[in-house]
Amino acid sequence: MAYQQPNLIGTNVSITPNSSNPSQLNSFSMNKFLPKLQQFRAGGNITEYKYDAIKPKKQLKEIKKILLPEKKSFLKLKYGHKFNFKDVCIVCGTHHVWEAGDFLRPPIPLDKVTKGRPMRGTYCPKHAAIHKQMEMLQQQILADEHGLDFKAFIPKLKTPQLMKKTPLVTLSKEDVASLTSTGWLIKPPTLADSETTMAEIVRLVVEIGLSTERLNYLLSSNNKEE
Repeated sequence: MAYQQPNLIGTNVSITPNSSNPSQLNSFSMNKFLPKLQQFRAGGNITEYKYDAIKPKKQLKEIKKILLPEKKSFLKLKYGHKFNFKDVCIVCGTHHVWEAGDFLRPPIPLDKVTKGRPMRGTYCPKHAAIHKQMEMLQQQILADEHGLDFKAFIPKLKTPQLMKKTPLVTLSKEDVASLTSTGWLIKPPTLADSETTMAEIVRLVVEIGLSTERLNYLLSSNNKEE
């Protein structure tokens, strides 16, 4: 007789486990008529939580209510923890085995989310993603308290300065000196056959100056090596 997964909180039908990976759920039917808090506390796919509050500290209180462990109830009295078992989500009761290298793997849950006693259970992928969202909100609050910009800590791709510029058409004296010192040989553009004698003299003087700078650089580097 095959084991039948019991219904989870906020679902209308039973959950059928995947034959290849029993910890993954094939399908579920979320009850959309439940309040927002119960919808996000129920098991299901990974969904980003949209805050109702505007201030970050109120948002933190709001998202912590989702991650609180589900309690047992008897005659409407709440006590203990309902899903405090190994590899079981403490919020919705979904069974999930985390791999060691999974980037979404959550830390050990605490009975008061951010403090309290450690629990035997874990978080399912949906609530692990919400826990990551809460950690980013905590970092944002910490940055605001110290007068820092949270977005400034997000790494940005730094492109080289030469890539930001348009194709080089003109070179300054500093550009020519830096390029020739690193071994580049820069020649002025050759003109047509109609080049005048004075233009040719100017071109040769520029080439001699560049060659002289390159020669001085090589001699100075050779003296340092000796």
